Amino acid sequence: MKIAALLRSVELLTRPVHPESRAAMDQRWAGLPGHVKTPAQLLGRSAVGCEGTHGVFPKCNLTCSPCYHSADANKVRIDGEHTITAVTQQMEFLRRVRGPRAHAQLIGGEVSLLPANDHAAALQAMHANGREPMSMTHGDFDYDYLLDVVLDDEGRPRFRKVSFAAHFDSLMRGRRGAVRPRNEAELNPFRARFAEMFVALKHDHGVSSYIAHNMTVTPANVDQVAEVTHAVLGMPYDMLSFQPAAYIGDDRRWSEDFEEITIDAVWSRIEAGAGQPIPWQGTQFGDTRCNRTAVALSTGSVLTPLLDPDDPRDLAARDRLLNHHGGMYFGGTPAWIVGTKILRALLAHPDDLPVIVSFARRLVRRAGGLGAVASAAWSRRLSFKTFVVHNFMDAADVAPAWALMERGVTSADPKIRETQERLGSCMYAMSHPETGRLVPACVQHSSLDAAENAGLRKMLPLRPVTPAAAEPQP
Repeated sequence: MKIAALLRSVELLTRPVHPESRAAMDQRWAGLPGHVKTPAQLLGRSAVGCEGTHGVFPKCNLTCSPCYHSADANKVRIDGEHTITAVTQQMEFLRRVRGPRAHAQLIGGEVSLLPANDHAAALQAMHANGREPMSMTHGDFDYDYLLDVVLDDEGRPRFRKVSFAAHFDSLMRGRRGAVRPRNEAELNPFRARFAEMFVALKHDHGVSSYIAHNMTVTPANVDQVAEVTHAVLGMPYDMLSFQPAAYIGDDRRWSEDFEEITIDAVWSRIEAGAGQPIPWQGTQFGDTRCNRTAVALSTGSVLTPLLDPDDPRDLAARDRLLNHHGGMYFGGTPAWIVGTKILRALLAHPDDLPVIVSFARRLVRRAGGLGAVASAAWSRRLSFKTFVVHNFMDAADVAPAWALMERGVTSADPKIRETQERLGSCMYAMSHPETGRLVPACVQHSSLDAAENAGLRKMLPLRPVTPAAAEPQP
């Protein structure tokens, strides 16, 4: 019986797509609005979407304008026990309703305010529930803190790989060494220093990493996006992510006309910084009014988009591989399981192998040929770069749109109806195990954060209330 159970377990582990993942994706696809069910759509076909924590550590030690947190966020103290408990509950719920594998962000205020062991425990809770975690940070911490998170008390790695996303922009105040940056260029040494910590982590302890660079875009810095893109492409970041500002969160931090900054305007400046077009139309995550994503092969000097949306052969390969293999997940998976999954997938669809080979040949040819790619690989310059723009919505639109959606009502107002369409297509979910609900991130920050943080302020005051102090005075 034990051998039979072991074989069943191995079979399930190495199945190309876990049946629970398939069920979760099918449910996600069924729930998408019709206008986003395109051949390029990845939600419900390749992934259930991204996930994030909320209410687990609202406090931050930098001041940003704008800030998506509510005004009470910094009145909640950091409490590792609360963080670990809340993260565990949220991840367990996500595991139940969204399947065994997904990407999830450990996000709140500033994650490095957590004691390192509590930070590590939160990541372990996410891993335990099949999540590939990414710690969201402003990046203003030292290498010693990173080591304390990644290594245990004996100096042994707790993780084979870690993922961090660091937010750098000139709208942030209080960073050590750049308290009030006058422009984005002043932050380049800090961007480079952050990335270099993870190069050192690999060299010193053999721990791999995936690191993202995030930047909020407003009228004050939109014309510096190209400069930032060019600079960051020269650093060992894996992802460049930009977020046009929205009227969401703490309204005391709203000082500009954010509506001037469109998702197209930001993408065009990314392309200017890269020195070439970066087509995003070949794939879609949710609604294109919310998200633009493209992956490119980098040889250090040349960026080659992974998918050419103008090449019918690439689109045919995309459609075939999504239909046959959509939902295969490799992140954080041991190599022997990945290899077995791929082998089983190809045995099930042997005619896909020539399609994959032809696709790879076209990619290599566009990248300058086999010699250029091999040379870049030999010199460790070969990598993939992901470009992302997340376009959040204003709270004034989200709140009424969500209220109507809760009642099953489609708004007659074009702006609110558009907001409803985008919310229904959201790729970024947050879990509420106490109510059994998933909500889009824009709903969390527009409609739920304020009350949640007010409650946390009472539960976790900056100065703990002693029993004597809590007793009413005669």
